[in-house]
Amino acid sequence: MAHRNDILEGPALSPAEASARASRIRILFVVPLFVFAALAVLFLVRLYAGDPSRVPSALIGRPVPAFTLEPLPGFSHAGQQVPGLSDADFKGRVTVVNVWASWCVPCRQEHPALIELAKNPTVRVVGINYKDNPENARRFLGSLGNPFAAIGIDPNGRAAIDWGVYGVPETFVVGPDGTIRHKHIGPLQPEQMPAFLNQVRAAGRPS
Repeated sequence: MAHRNDILEGPALSPAEASARASRIRILFVVPLFVFAALAVLFLVRLYAGDPSRVPSALIGRPVPAFTLEPLPGFSHAGQQVPGLSDADFKGRVTVVNVWASWCVPCRQEHPALIELAKNPTVRVVGINYKDNPENARRFLGSLGNPFAAIGIDPNGRAAIDWGVYGVPETFVVGPDGTIRHKHIGPLQPEQMPAFLNQVRAAGRPS
């Protein structure tokens, strides 16, 4: 019986051999963990390197996608219903397109910057209201002010997908020829506005 156990378990190892085997087992476990950690670090470096608000977009330099969005129901400004939005509305002047929602906390934070931007007579600011409740959207604008010359509602997020939106808020600069010139991911911070305004001015120049 003892002989059978010796066969099944193999010959007894010396302390040095047992230690070497344990070291090899530890290496087998440690190496994959090390590789995973290195890949995770590389991913984070790539993700956060530079300005995350300037993630490249495949749509830069291309015409705005074809879309037609209904207006925000029951929302008026200066006594008139604020119109909806479509791809036909981008010809002739620089347009800033802000994708926003009332439930989006960063949207509330950046709103004063949009209000200020809308005072620029050379720029038309419009909004895409993303997956929002119309009543909440109206309350949001009624409380904080309305910077938008037009608002298209995107209840299912389909138009946002066509625009390549990752999440809200995102802001696009569209040239007078209807070409997307710049994309800003995340809220527009006060310290970012000078660079953003440079993008707006550049969009007004012939490409």
